[in-house]
Amino acid sequence: MHDANWIGTALKAARPRAVAALLRYFGNVELAEEAYQEACLKALDRWPTQVPPRNPTAWLILVGRNVGIDGLRRIARETHLPEAMAPPVELIEDELAESIDAASYGDDVLRLLFICCHPDLPATQQIALALRVVSGLSVAEIARAFLVSEAAMEQRITRAKRTVGQADVMFETPSQSARVQRLAAVSAMIYLTFNNGYDASSREAGHKQPLCDEAIRLGRLLLQLFPDEPEVLGLLALMRLQHSRAVARFDTAGAIVLLEDQDRRLWDRAAIADGVALTHRAFRLRRLGPYQLQAAIATLHARARNFEETDWGQIEQLYRALADFEPTPVVALNHAVAVSRARSPEEAFALVEPLASQLATYFYYHAVRGHLLERIGRDDEARQAYAASLGMATSAAEATQIRTCLDRLKRGR
Repeated sequence: MHDANWIGTALKAARPRAVAALLRYFGNVELAEEAYQEACLKALDRWPTQVPPRNPTAWLILVGRNVGIDGLRRIARETHLPEAMAPPVELIEDELAESIDAASYGDDVLRLLFICCHPDLPATQQIALALRVVSGLSVAEIARAFLVSEAAMEQRITRAKRTVGQADVMFETPSQSARVQRLAAVSAMIYLTFNNGYDASSREAGHKQPLCDEAIRLGRLLLQLFPDEPEVLGLLALMRLQHSRAVARFDTAGAIVLLEDQDRRLWDRAAIADGVALTHRAFRLRRLGPYQLQAAIATLHARARNFEETDWGQIEQLYRALADFEPTPVVALNHAVAVSRARSPEEAFALVEPLASQLATYFYYHAVRGHLLERIGRDDEARQAYAASLGMATSAAEATQIRTCLDRLKRGR
C-alpha cells in the first residue's frame, strides 16, 4: 500500500505538464483535460496496490493519450466515421512511458498557459480557465475565489473553452521571438491572478487566498521550465515579496494598514529571503525588465527595519527606470510618491498635477494628491481631494482609510 497523500501530490504536480502534452497530441483543451482526468482515475485505482511508476507524469500522459484515443475511436464508430481518422493506439508499456522520461515539457506548458490567456478572452475568463485547466482547482473553489455562484463560474469557464476551441491555435514549437512574446503574455496573466487575490479586502481575503497561492505556484512552474529568464525570476520574486506582507496589511477591524504603519514583525521573513534571492538572480542575468525593477523596489521596502530607514532615493531611481519600460500614469504616480519621500512633497505635487486628466477616476490618484496637499499644509484642498477619493473607493477598507485621513484633518492633525 502507498500513501494516498503522496498520490494526490503527484497528480497535482503532474497536471500542468501532462495536460499540456495531451493538448499538443489532441489539439483540444476539453479532450486533453478529460483524458487527464481519466488517467488520474486509473492512477487512483492502480497505484495504491502496485509499484508506483518511476515517472508519474509520463505514465499519466501515456495512459491519458490511450484513453483519449479510445474515446475518439468510439465516437468514430458511433458516427460511422472511418476508423483511420483516429490516431493509432500504442500499448501501455513501461518502456514506452520511460521514453517520455527525458522529454522537455517547457514549450508544451507555455503553449497551454498561452492558450488560457487568449486575447479574445476577458481577463476574468483567462484567470478562471488557467485555474481550472492548469491548476486543477474545482469550479466551486474558483467560484468562491471570485465571489460568484458555482453555476455562473461554470458558464464562464465553458464560454472560455468554447472561445479557445474556435480559435486557430498553432501547436508547433514556438520560435525564440514567439516564446518571448508568449512568456510576456503568460506572466501578465499570472500577475493579474495574483493581484486579484492580493487586492482583496480583509473580508474577502479568506476566499481569494487561493488566487495568490496558485499564481505563486504557476510562477514557480514557469521558473522550473525557464530558469534563465530574468523576468520570470522577477515575477516570482515580486509576488513572494508582496505576499510576505499579507498578514500585516489589515488591522483587527479589517481596515487597511498603510506600509508606514505596518508591524514588520508580522512580515514573512522566509518569503522575503526567497524574494530577495530571486531578485539578485534576475539582476545577475543583466537583461533588465519591469518585473525585476518592481521586485527590486519591493526588496528595498522589505529590507528596511522601519519606514524611516527606507532607501527612498534608490526607490525613486528604480521608478524612473521602470517608467522607461512602462510609461504609464500609474507608474508616474508611484514615482511621484517616491519623490515626495526622497526629496519633498512640493516637488512630488508638481509631478502629480499633470496626471489629472489620465487618472481622474482613479481612487489612488486622489488619495495621493490629498496626502501631498496635507503634507504641504493646504488642508482645504486636501479635504477636497480626499472627498473625491472617498467617492471612488471600491471597498469598505479603502473608504475607511480615507475617512481616517479626513478625521485627522478635522482634528487639526
